[in-house]
Amino acid sequence: MVEKVTTYQFSKRFKKEYNNLPKEIQKSFDQKLQLFLKDIYHPSLRVKRIQGTKNRWEGSITMKYRFTFEFLENELIFRAIGTHDILNRESQ
Repeated sequence: MVEKVTTYQFSKRFKKEYNNLPKEIQKSFDQKLQLFLKDIYHPSLRVKRIQGTKNRWEGSITMKYRFTFEFLENELIFRAIGTHDILNRESQ
C-alpha cells in the first residue's frame, strides 16, 4: 500500500451506491475520506485487505458501513460503499 493517496477516482457503482446512502452516512464518509487522504493508516479507518483478494481493500465509515478500494498503478479507485455485506460481493 501507499503512504499517501494523491490521485483517486470513484467507480460508477460507488457513485450510485453513495447517492443511495442516508445523508448522515454520506457526511460521515466525506469526513473519513479527508482523513483517508491525509493518513490511510489512521486507526479509525480500520483499513485492511479484503480476505481472498490480492489488491482489494476495505475501510470503515461506521461499524455497519464500509467502503472498498483498489490500487491501480499510480491511482486508487473507490469501488463500492454500503453496509458490511458489500464485502461478500467484493471478495468474489
